[in-house]
Amino acid sequence: MNTIGGLVAGLIVIGAGLGLGKIGGSAMDAIARQPEAAGKIQTAMIIIAALLEGVAFAALFAG
Repeated sequence: MNTIGGLVAGLIVIGAGLGLGKIGGSAMDAIARQPEAAGKIQTAMIIIAALLEGVAFAALFAG
């Protein structure tokens, strides 16, 4: 992997980490506000997190 590829891979990983943190934090805020909707919120959070990780993983191999 050349230098630019390594830089791009690092940015992808940082972006994915920030995105996952934002998803998790927002989900916890939503559950705190509406505890009765925790199951639906968790399901949506897991699906979104999996899609984000898939996109980040694909971008690492494409770059």
